[in-house]
Amino acid sequence: MGCVDEKAIGIQGHSWGGYQTAYLITQTTRFKAASAGAPVTNMTSAYGGIRWGTGLPRQFQYERTQSRIGVKTPLLMLHNDKDEAVPWQEGIQYYLALRRLDKEVYLFNYVGEAHGLRQRKNQQDYTVRLQQFFDHHLKGAPKPEWMTKGEPYAPAPGARPPIPMGGEGGGEGEE
Repeated sequence: MGCVDEKAIGIQGHSWGGYQTAYLITQTTRFKAASAGAPVTNMTSAYGGIRWGTGLPRQFQYERTQSRIGVKTPLLMLHNDKDEAVPWQEGIQYYLALRRLDKEVYLFNYVGEAHGLRQRKNQQDYTVRLQQFFDHHLKGAPKPEWMTKGEPYAPAPGARPPIPMGGEGGGEGEE
């Protein structure tokens, strides 16, 4: 008997480790839960892009192809809107693809944060949620409310709210 419960193994990575986590869960069902922070998830897009923070081309960093279709592992992702190293739109694309495939996935975007969390309140919030996520999947703890009911999108301060698409308050000619 070993000291690791093979039925309750989690994996977590950020940046290149986030990419590796996102990739690994397409290749194996060994992990009961996973968390990927700022993962590159669209290698075709990333391969032809640049790192916004430095302006350096990304081709030298990445392999050319990969597949993401076989994900069975619940995933919690962190990808912030001011990330200058990995295009955060890739996190959104991966999240939407997994949701479309009816996978258990959660996406956190701390508005105004870069590649890694810098604001203490956001670091603390994400740490708590990460612990709750792994406690639920690895130790059988109940799902916290944010996993069952979600969290509303909070636009950046001063951002223009989305334009309603009909219904109450969505009359024609409104901007």
